[in-house]
Amino acid sequence: MTPGAAALDVNFAPYLTRHVQGDWGELDSFDIQQNNLAVKDGYRILSAYNVPSGNHETEKIWIVTEADRSVTTVLLPSEY
Repeated sequence: MTPGAAALDVNFAPYLTRHVQGDWGELDSFDIQQNNLAVKDGYRILSAYNVPSGNHETEKIWIVTEADRSVTTVLLPSEY
């Protein structure tokens, strides 16, 4: 995970589980379709989730798995 994601102090395990299971979170229909193709054809996969960040606020995170499946990263969109 990136420093920004780590600073949220969130347990990312449930979001990683969703990512692995093909629940892409808060994506539009085009990005969902792209992810479904990416799984089949071996491209980069992106999921987006709103996670609790305190004071009844949420913060968006992205989970990105590289095309070669060597690395999955949890990050804030601003860190991409």
